[in-house]
Amino acid sequence: MWLVWLIGVLCVMSFWNELREDIRSVFARDPAARTTWEIVLTYPGIHALILHRLAHRLWLAQWFGLARWMSTVSRFLTGIEIHPGAQIGRRFFIDHGMGVVIGETAEIADDVTLYHGVTLGGTSWYKGKRHPTLENGVVVGAGAKILGPIVVGAGARIGSNSVVTRAVPAGATMVGNPARIVAKGIDPHEEAKKDIARRMGFDAYGTSRDDGPDPVLVAIRALLDHMQATDRRMNGMCKALHELTSSFKDAETPALKAEDFGVIVEEIPPDSKLD
Repeated sequence: MWLVWLIGVLCVMSFWNELREDIRSVFARDPAARTTWEIVLTYPGIHALILHRLAHRLWLAQWFGLARWMSTVSRFLTGIEIHPGAQIGRRFFIDHGMGVVIGETAEIADDVTLYHGVTLGGTSWYKGKRHPTLENGVVVGAGAKILGPIVVGAGARIGSNSVVTRAVPAGATMVGNPARIVAKGIDPHEEAKKDIARRMGFDAYGTSRDDGPDPVLVAIRALLDHMQATDRRMNGMCKALHELTSSFKDAETPALKAEDFGVIVEEIPPDSKLD
């Protein structure tokens, strides 16, 4: 009897520890959150997560019918459907939540954020692994669909209403239908690009990662990439010429000034994002 009591106490302690972590993650990711009681009483994502953890334990104990019933009750109360077989890590946050669907074989790691209307679905009737795996720190925008047994790498971002059907590299940003990569990992020459942008008087890389891809910024980024490559090539040629003959004098490159681009700035509409 004491063993059953001890297991019950450990389960309750684990539940409260997880709930405290969940509440802290809401404060960290939702500026609208004000108090702990507000989160506990009014956030459907928290309610769905609590009920899922209970349903998942029943599923692991092979009480499949009762687990599915609890999942159905959770969907009725919160508008969020999580199959009791889905594996969910710590500090998982569903913002707003209405319309979220998470399939049976989905795996979600720690610190993942989903917005309303997200689907983690399957593409076949195969009974094995058929739903996606989301690694640590993934953020999935509203209405996005991630389909099939694919892996979304750590720190990746999926844009709103994107449809993802292939693996996503860690740190990548995916948008569109079908989703395509618009930003991938860390560029080792990023600081050099920022320096060129600052000399032009326009910081194209000061935009937040939360912003959607602006076609003008994408074009400017391509120009900066080309300019940086040209600078490296020219520096290499000047160095080689200087080694060949000491009489070669490398003229200093004229500095770029913000006023040189005044005409371009004047032509940008007042409501443009490039302000």
